[in-house]
Amino acid sequence: MNLRLYDTRARAIRDFEPLQPGKVTMYVCGATVQSPPHIGHVRFAVNFDLLRRWLLHQGNEVVYVRNVTDVEDKVIAKSQAEQVPWWELAYRNERAFSAAYDLLGCLPATLEPRATGHVPEIVALIARLIEAGHAYPSGGDVLFDVRSFADYGALSGQRVDEVQSAGDTENAEAKRDPRDFALWKRAKPGEPSWHTPWGPGRPGWHIECSAMSTKYLGPAFDIHGGGIDLVFPHHENERAQSLAAGDPFARYWLHNAWVTMSGEKMSKSLGNSLLVREVVRRDVRPVELRYYLASPHYRSMIEYSEEAMHEAAAAYQRLEGFVERAVEFVGEIGAAPLAEDDGAEGWTSTLPEAFVAAMDDDLGVPQALAVVHAAVRDGNTALAADDKATVRARLLEVRSMLSVLGLDPMDPRWRRTAGQDDSLRSVADTLVRALLVQREEARARRDWAAADAVRDQLREAGVEVTDTPHGARWDVADRG
Repeated sequence: MNLRLYDTRARAIRDFEPLQPGKVTMYVCGATVQSPPHIGHVRFAVNFDLLRRWLLHQGNEVVYVRNVTDVEDKVIAKSQAEQVPWWELAYRNERAFSAAYDLLGCLPATLEPRATGHVPEIVALIARLIEAGHAYPSGGDVLFDVRSFADYGALSGQRVDEVQSAGDTENAEAKRDPRDFALWKRAKPGEPSWHTPWGPGRPGWHIECSAMSTKYLGPAFDIHGGGIDLVFPHHENERAQSLAAGDPFARYWLHNAWVTMSGEKMSKSLGNSLLVREVVRRDVRPVELRYYLASPHYRSMIEYSEEAMHEAAAAYQRLEGFVERAVEFVGEIGAAPLAEDDGAEGWTSTLPEAFVAAMDDDLGVPQALAVVHAAVRDGNTALAADDKATVRARLLEVRSMLSVLGLDPMDPRWRRTAGQDDSLRSVADTLVRALLVQREEARARRDWAAADAVRDQLREAGVEVTDTPHGARWDVADRG
């Protein structure tokens, strides 16, 4: 295998060699389900889906575990604010995340365990840590003794003397050191709890992932991934408690960068405007959103703007347009989207060397897409010259490359409906926009009744209007 990946622990790009040749085990920290996903939340899912697809293309079996944190301080606080049971809020948002992963074409996880389903494993791991002298019960909590683990801070590059208080318990006075973090939290009125040898309570955030990853992947596995915001404290603490318990744990640590707004991490306080379901209703198609999130390098920040997202959509449409014209010219090449059992067999084995080299170099998707666009330019030239042999060759290459990236326009998931449906959409868009112009003119002259009448007329016709800083946008209303 020629794949090289940036390992956060080593702070360097390393040759990737799985523990077992031909099989890759990967654990990726999934959602804490206190709210539905915005586009910043799902970047990790797209990035690690790309890695998984590339490993599959190389002929590997990939066991991909992505957890769901369904009990945690934020989930409990949000459920109390909404006055709904914590489990109801968690399940509702878990379904929203699952829908978003599917919408963006991410392959289903091999396993997707919930924290609440693994309390026995969590309790057993805590008991091992206590027995080894790395954890201690105190006042109903169980805390990890940071000073007992000499390598603490090695993942994130922090010195233990500079680490601030964990701030994850209300009885800080029970800690031997302010930096000690909670493995188990004592029960509080109105909160979920389970019985343990240390009293009733619930898991801390970090211990759940150590317990679930080793349950399904073993004490040593290949890749642990997640967003860069998880390096500290979450992954630092996972690593510390697992190694302290005697497990070799993850061999490679991979982290994707954020989606930012004005240089700040995209957060849940943004409201609903950038929720995945709203973006694909209002601004771009799901495949275009996938392209937008996938096209930068996974370790590069994405500074969100509508303009950048629409530029990405236009870039994808250029690829899509070539594929559609080429298929019309030479016929559709018999091909299917990449599946778990495809390996390196079949049509996706015809990838250009430059594309393969880019993907092997720490998943260099920007460079790989440059190869795709170059092939499209060559293909468009061949189309203009009626050069059927060259068109067919470029079509095969382009579809092969886009299939590996989960972006093949001919995949039934993405395939654009041609002909009458497109014409009807164009007619509808013209008519709706004419009414929206009337609405804006009424608002400009402060004729609110006329403006509301237009909005109500559209709503009765099944059209939902959303006002944005760039003007009004419309889509078919969700009748579900």
